[in-house]
Parts: sequence; structure tokens; C-alpha cells
Amino acid sequence: MKTYDEKHIKNVVLIGAAKSGKTTLAEDMLFEAGIIPKRGSVEERNTVSDYHEVEHARGNSVYATTLHTEWRDYKINIIDTPGLEDFIGEVASSIRVCDTAVMVLHAYNGVEVGTEQIWDYVDRYAKPTILAVNQLDHENANYQQVLDQARRFFGAAVTVMQYPVNQGPGFNAIIDLLKMTMYRFPEGGGKPEKLPIPDDEKAQAEAWHNTLVEKAAENDDALMELYFEKGSLDEDELRQGLKIGMMKHQVFPLFCLSALRNMGSGRLMGFIDNVAPSAVEMPPERTEDGREVPCDPAGSTCLFVFKTLLEPHIGKLSFFKVMSGELKAGQELYNEKGNTSERLNQLFIADGKNRQQVDRLRSGDIGCTLKLKNTFTNHTLNDPKFNSQIDPIHFPPPRVRTAIIAKNKADDEKLGEVLNEIHMEDPTLEVEYNRELKQVILHGQGELHLAITKWRLEHVYNMQVDYLPARIPYRETIQKAAQANYRHKKQSGGAGQFGEVFMKIEPWFEGMPASKEFPVRDTEEIVLSWGGKLVFNNCIVGGAIDTRFLPSILKGVMEKMQEGPLTGSYVRDVQVSVYDGKMHPVDSNDISFKIAGMMAFREAFHQAAPQLLEPVYDLEASAPDVMMGDIMSELQSHRSIITGMDSGDAKQVIKARTPQAELDHLFAALRNVTQGKAKVKAIFAEYAPVPADVQRKLSEDYRKIEQQNGQH
Repeated sequence: MKTYDEKHIKNVVLIGAAKSGKTTLAEDMLFEAGIIPKRGSVEERNTVSDYHEVEHARGNSVYATTLHTEWRDYKINIIDTPGLEDFIGEVASSIRVCDTAVMVLHAYNGVEVGTEQIWDYVDRYAKPTILAVNQLDHENANYQQVLDQARRFFGAAVTVMQYPVNQGPGFNAIIDLLKMTMYRFPEGGGKPEKLPIPDDEKAQAEAWHNTLVEKAAENDDALMELYFEKGSLDEDELRQGLKIGMMKHQVFPLFCLSALRNMGSGRLMGFIDNVAPSAVEMPPERTEDGREVPCDPAGSTCLFVFKTLLEPHIGKLSFFKVMSGELKAGQELYNEKGNTSERLNQLFIADGKNRQQVDRLRSGDIGCTLKLKNTFTNHTLNDPKFNSQIDPIHFPPPRVRTAIIAKNKADDEKLGEVLNEIHMEDPTLEVEYNRELKQVILHGQGELHLAITKWRLEHVYNMQVDYLPARIPYRETIQKAAQANYRHKKQSGGAGQFGEVFMKIEPWFEGMPASKEFPVRDTEEIVLSWGGKLVFNNCIVGGAIDTRFLPSILKGVMEKMQEGPLTGSYVRDVQVSVYDGKMHPVDSNDISFKIAGMMAFREAFHQAAPQLLEPVYDLEASAPDVMMGDIMSELQSHRSIITGMDSGDAKQVIKARTPQAELDHLFAALRNVTQGKAKVKAIFAEYAPVPADVQRKLSEDYRKIEQQNGQH
């Protein structure tokens, strides 16, 4: 394969909604360049990018797939991404390493659900952006409607480069406003015929061409002077102005396509070659500590791993971008995060499942390697003399969760290993081994994300699993003071057990005054790992209980606080005062007083108006004004308390407090009623009392489980 210098390597990511035609466009680009001899199709399951079994089963992209094409002395690296927001992690990592985003818009559906979440990442990294209106051969194609939607969504940066002459089933011609030429394609697509613009289109073409010239000129003072001087700009000057505007994130050129019919992709690739910036022209990358890493071919070798993939029969593939320097096969680099040196014995250019081995990769290029031991997504590999950690990809937090168990208990250990592997590939799927809830919990981006994970477990790893509702980490506390005593006495030949404890418990709060009822000899204040406090007072007078048994009483109380009497949840914010008791000169020991303390606390707790607390989240939901009524209704039906509303940019933001027990169902409900147009985020706020009826039901359910366990 030809070695390209850093100025002739272009990195583009194809983004857009599901079914907009990204995978078909990628296939078309490879075919046009002669990389593949024949175009595959999504329906026939033979495209280069959608090659995983799960993608064939669903008919949608699930993974971001790296490809490349070579077009007129330029190498174009392409990453084809999924269009469903459940797989936003794949999109985020791809946008992070590419230098130009190609947003594919369906010629009928226009700016679709999920575009906003994708655009957040494009905007965050200020990536130069091209808009491509695809499927102009669709029977309901409406170019003007899509253009209007794009201008409403993306703003004044939308810059028309082309428009169709005869959209719909007979689509075969595009007017190009940069070259002021009409391209007419043969019936089977491919290389178009270049024709003069028809007379009945000249006025429209001239008007849009003038707008294009003004848009190109306004991004550079020198070009603006030329424009005033000459009244126009030539093609090279237009390209220069468009590139400057794209890099300022102020020009989004808009192109026309029918990828399915092989019409328009060649012109798009030509524009990527000539106008879209290369990595060396982009602003320098930044490290975690804010230092700049220019894309310098003469600099120290530095590469950033943006994706990890486990392939059957091959092992771990690490996809990376060469941020600086030149990478040679066999080179050894240092990974500070993994605290290891890694030798990259083989370097590849990937086209889906096919890999082409190369001996070197230049600065700005994208490639992959095999079997790095301790290097994962978001890691940086450096020349040992030059240490820098590239600012990582910031993945979105999860939005839904479920508990998971292996149907075969013998698979429990294997399940843990497999889930860790899947998380390594997909950092947006988080795995939590929750000791408190006694569950393994998966946190994902949506119901589909979790469903695909289950499919992979069953079909790729041959492991049958069940999803169960994830438990809620409730807390228990008390609302009033109560006293209780408990005598533990056991005789079974030889030394017996004896211990009696009298205690008072009461709600604890910050700044609570000292007890006047029982003089406090000493106090231990314990900050609980699960939140809240336990204050333990020694109020023993006259030696009723030897001081050496107080730690055992405290241990018994702490054990019961880890499995509260109401629902088995952690107990918090309680003050315990041990004020009397009895002991035996022979039979009293630590275990006796631990049991007595535990049982006295349990009995007192039931008399102290126990209160169950639930985690409550601050929630924000933003959506167009017309959807506010549906959102309000859903919030109220999921025990949410509305706390405020803001407005801006034709959107309303509703703020609410929502119990965690309702969150998973609420996210799904809001996605349904807003067709996915609502942006929802939730942050833990506090623990708050649950309603009395909810507490009663949860407590009854816990008692039934306890009784069933006792019978067994």
C-alpha cells in the first residue's frame, strides 16, 4: 500500500440517524475508489462495515467500523458509526479521533431523533462538518424541507454546495454550485456526465452560487478584500474560504447523494480531498494536564487508543490514531496508565473484518494492532522519552440499569469475566458488583443497549442469562426515641453465655444536643460508609457492664445496622446510648454482649417509628415546547415533584425530583412520548422518606422473604 504523508491523510466519521444510509455510503465510497470490486448491501448482509453477527441479525450498525479508501492521491480513513442513540459510545469515540464529521441526512426524514445527542459531541470538539442529504431517489424525497430543517437545527452555518434537479425515483442529476456544473449520472450510477446548467436552473444556481461566494469570503479578511475587488472568487479561493470556515465551525457544506444508486459519492470524496482539513491542519491535541501535542511527523511518537475490540479466533484488537511522530512495526512504546511497555509487532489498516498489514503509519493516520496486554480504550502510548496522556474520550453516563444472573449457577464466575470483557469493548456499559444489593447490575444507555448485551452473551459467549429488576439501595432510620433491653442467656454444659443490655436509641441530626437523661461517659461518632452517622454513647455507671464489653455491643449494633429490621437495608442517622445492663463473672463474654446489643437495638428500632428512605435524583428534561404537557404528565405519574422550569432556544427545561425506583421506567416513558427528542439527565440528590403505602408494601415483602428463608 502507498505511504501517504500527513497532508494527504483525511479522517472522516459518518454520523446520522439509523437508516439514513451511512453504511451504504461507506460501501459506495470504497467501491468508487476501487477498494472493493462489488458493492454489498445491508439487506444482503455483505457490506464491509456491518460484518458482525449481531448487525446481520438486526439490520443495523451496532459497532463503529474503521475503513479506508484512496481517492486521487489522498487516503481517506472512514469510520461508519451506528445511528441509534443506545450506541452513542461508539459515535463519541469515533468523533473524537476524526478530523471531519459527515452528517448524513435522510432526504425525506431530515433531521431525525438522536441527531441532537450526536451533534453534542461534534459541537463539543468543534469538528469541521459536512452535511450530506442522502436517498434523494426516495419517492417522498423533499430536499427543500430537509434544507429548512437543517438550517433550523444547525443554524446559518449550513452552506448549500449542491441541489438536486429531479429528486424522487427518477433522480439522476445534481447542480454543483462550486464548479457551476450539472452532473448527470448514468442509470446504474458511477461516473457522471458534466453538463452546462440548464437555462431554467440558471437563476436559482446563480443566486445560490453568490451566497456560497459570500459565505466563503466572510471567513477570511484577505478573501473578503479579494471579493470586494473582483466581485467574485475563483474555485481555489472558494475552497480556501470554505476550509477556513469549516475549521472555525462556521461553514457546514451541504451535498446531495443517492448512495444506494452510486450517485454523488465521488464528488463528496473530491471535496474531502481538496477542502476538508487533515490532522496536521487541525488545532493541536491536548493532554490531560492541558499541554499541546501538535500533529508533527518529526515529533516523538504518540498514539491514542480510541477503541478496543475482541474478535473471535483473533483476540484483542486496539484501534488508534497516531497523534504525533511516525509509528513503525516492532516499535516499543510506554503506557503510563497501564504502567507497561508494549511492543507493536504488527500494524494494520482495517476495512471491517479485513486487515491489510503495513510497516509504518504516519502522523495523523488511523490503524490497529493485535494483542496489547495492558492497553485499553482511552490509553496513550508514547515514545519512552516523551510522556503525555491525551485528554480522554468523555463517554455519557448510563441511563438505565438491570440486574443480571446466569441461569446456570456454575457460570457465575465466567459471567463476571465476560461482562468485564464487554465493558472493555464498550465503556458505556458499566458493570457493578453491588454487595449491598447482592446483585450484579448492568448500567446502559437504553433498553436496546441492554438487549444487545444479552444477545451477545447468549449468541457469542453461549451463556444463558436472565435480567431481573435492579434493587433499590434504600436506607432505614427512626423518627422518635425508644428504649429496649435484651438478655442473652445460653447454657449448654461447661461455660455458658450471659449478657444483658439496656439501651436507648433516638434520631441523630447534626448539632444534636447532648443527652440529659443519661450522663455520657464517652462518645464514639462513626461516619458510615453508606452515608449518615452512628453516634454511640457509653452511659454505664457503677460498673453494671465492664468497659471491655462496650466494643462488642457496638459491633452487634453495627451488624444489625447493615441489615435493617424493616427491609434489610442499611440503617443511618441513629444515636445509641447504652445506659445499663448485667453481666456474669464467668459466663459473660464478647459474643454474649454482641448478641445482646444486636437484639436490644432491633427491638428498640421497631418501637422508634422506623422510617424507610429512598434515593431521590434531581432530574432535568429538555424538549420542544409542544411536548411539555406529555413530559409533565409522565413525571407526575412516576412520583416526581416538579421543582422548576426554564426556557431557551425554542425548548423548555423541566426540573424535578424523582425517586430512583421510578427512574428506569421514566426514562423509557419519556423517550416514547417525545419520540426520543427529550434530553434527560439525572444526578443523585438525597435520601428522602418513602410514602407510607410504599414503606408498608416493601416491609411486608421483606417479611415474606424472611419467612420463606426461615422455612428453608
